[in-house]
Amino acid sequence: MQGGTISDSGSKGLKMGTTIIAIEFEGGVVLGSDSRVSAGESVVNKVMNKLSPLHDKIYCALSGSAADAQTIAEIVNYQLEVHSVEVGQDPLVRSAATLVRNISYKYKEELSAHLIVAGWDRRQGGQVFATLNGLLSRQPFAVGGSGSFYIYGFVDAEYKPGMSKEESQQFVINTLALAMKRDGSSGGVAYLVTIDSKGVEEKCILGSQLPTFHDPDA
Repeated sequence: MQGGTISDSGSKGLKMGTTIIAIEFEGGVVLGSDSRVSAGESVVNKVMNKLSPLHDKIYCALSGSAADAQTIAEIVNYQLEVHSVEVGQDPLVRSAATLVRNISYKYKEELSAHLIVAGWDRRQGGQVFATLNGLLSRQPFAVGGSGSFYIYGFVDAEYKPGMSKEESQQFVINTLALAMKRDGSSGGVAYLVTIDSKGVEEKCILGSQLPTFHDPDA
């Protein structure tokens, strides 16, 4: 996907656009993204999965240059695999997020990418980390990409601490549906990944199956 972009800011004069989100629930996390990738004014991939595994129970949501974001994810995936073999146990979510933050900040002049890291580990359970401009911050939920500007009010109003797995999944679906409706640079299908102590559940929701909300132009 050389030259493709999946975010709202970057270099090389490329048109950016995406919506990513991750949320903690009691016992795990849910990540979600749209699937549109653009190069300039053209949509070059309608169904890219922007939720990339970093380890068995740790994923990241990608935004920015597709090539840059995927490269960071692949490097971190390799380092975590080596680390888990050396210590004989699965890595912590914070360790994965720290690696992402360190690489992103070290090469901030060369790379255009923003990753949200989320997963489950034996110490802290479900966790979501924002990694932007050298920042590493655990949050109950995080959103990113050009579509995020359309949904901050919604997520602030609708998020409730202690939501169940099912409520969190619906929260992510509703958020993506609203962003994909309003943001012309987000679209395609919605990808969901749910992670808890039992494992990982992946789901793809077609655009025609997403919930609909009030449309002033209808």
